[in-house]
Amino acid sequence: MSVSYLEELFGLGGQVAVAIGGTGILGGALAQGLARAGATVVVAGRDPERGQARAREITTAGGRSAFAAVDVMRRDSIEELLRHTLATQGRVDMLINGAGVNSASPYFEVKDEDWDLVLDSNLKAVHWGCQVFGQHMASSGGGSILNIASVSASLPLSRVFAYSASKAAVVNLTQNVARELAPMGVRVNALCPGFFPAEQNRTVLDPARVEKIMAQTPMARFGEPHELVGATLLLLSRRAGSFITGASYYVDGGFTAMRL
Repeated sequence: MSVSYLEELFGLGGQVAVAIGGTGILGGALAQGLARAGATVVVAGRDPERGQARAREITTAGGRSAFAAVDVMRRDSIEELLRHTLATQGRVDMLINGAGVNSASPYFEVKDEDWDLVLDSNLKAVHWGCQVFGQHMASSGGGSILNIASVSASLPLSRVFAYSASKAAVVNLTQNVARELAPMGVRVNALCPGFFPAEQNRTVLDPARVEKIMAQTPMARFGEPHELVGATLLLLSRRAGSFITGASYYVDGGFTAMRL
């Protein structure tokens, strides 16, 4: 297989991607992967220092990137992100909906404010991203949206009740929006990572829980952020992923295949 054929399938040259949550560990790896495939990547998040640092990493490595501030808890901020991207980059072809938070506790101790925060950040913000960017893509000839879900979408995880519920809803929303937007040339898919140590789950990963995770993961290790890039390129690529929409793609070391 020639390099030119791989470029034809997976290359993103001339395209613009917005990576909401690109300031984080996993979102940052996806942003870097898109840039290495040729896309111009707008790293979007609440933290200018981290976002600008991420954009510099990408440009230093030879890619094209810029930071844009966004508060996913506000619809008008997501709308402004779209306007800013169009004003500075001229187009938007891809969106990664990757912002998210977590909160862990026994079920009877789940606080309303924690539940609302997780559902707003992990689900409502994804809905807003799909609606705002999806409408633009539909009116401008097409595009691709990748929502970040989780293995907990299909296998609820103990102690993270709101998180598991939100990710299950993200998968359902992804399927529904994919059906709605397919005739308009917009593809919508979900990436479902397994256990990848990141900011939002470090407080949950105590030694006892890690032991249980490893016992239920056939590959018996955590994932590395770069191991999400291949699936991301497949799902976002115009050519390689051209007939994929409404899919939930699991990258989990076999966690969802494990049964006692």
